[in-house]
Amino acid sequence: MKYVFPVVGNNSYARTHHDYPASDLITNCGNTIRAVTDGTILAVTRVDRWKASVNAGETRGGLSVSLLGDDGVRYYGSHMSTIDPTVQVGARVTAGQTIGKIGKTGDASACHLHFGISPPCARTGDWWNQRGTVYPWPYLDAWKAGKNKSPVAAVEKWRSENGCPKKPTTFG
Repeated sequence: MKYVFPVVGNNSYARTHHDYPASDLITNCGNTIRAVTDGTILAVTRVDRWKASVNAGETRGGLSVSLLGDDGVRYYGSHMSTIDPTVQVGARVTAGQTIGKIGKTGDASACHLHFGISPPCARTGDWWNQRGTVYPWPYLDAWKAGKNKSPVAAVEKWRSENGCPKKPTTFG
């Protein structure tokens, strides 16, 4: 499997995230977002339905893409400003392919890509799993350095210990 860093351009990210495992890659609005590996698009949200007065978890990501990698891992990116028109549910993508642009849609106050890694569980609709179950930073560090580090073992370990929760376990 080939893995690539998801953001083109200068960026920064932390090794922590509020309430659940994920990474926010801070960068300029409009920078390119790439598919991190080969796979099939599971879900695409092209309309920002988030409202602060409701603050629903399922809309918090704004414009987003969920990718099922050929490695069996789900990769999720959100807060995009645009999504490439070729990115459709069921479409194949390749590592490094442009899938969208950095934005601040949904519950975002700064330009960034929210990046989550998780088992595919329900494949779609389980936003509480999709947003991230395994910390991405070790893989992001490797991919940024041009190394092919796979999250498969960590995702399988998380799933064997937690199953696939049927409802959110944190608000986040």
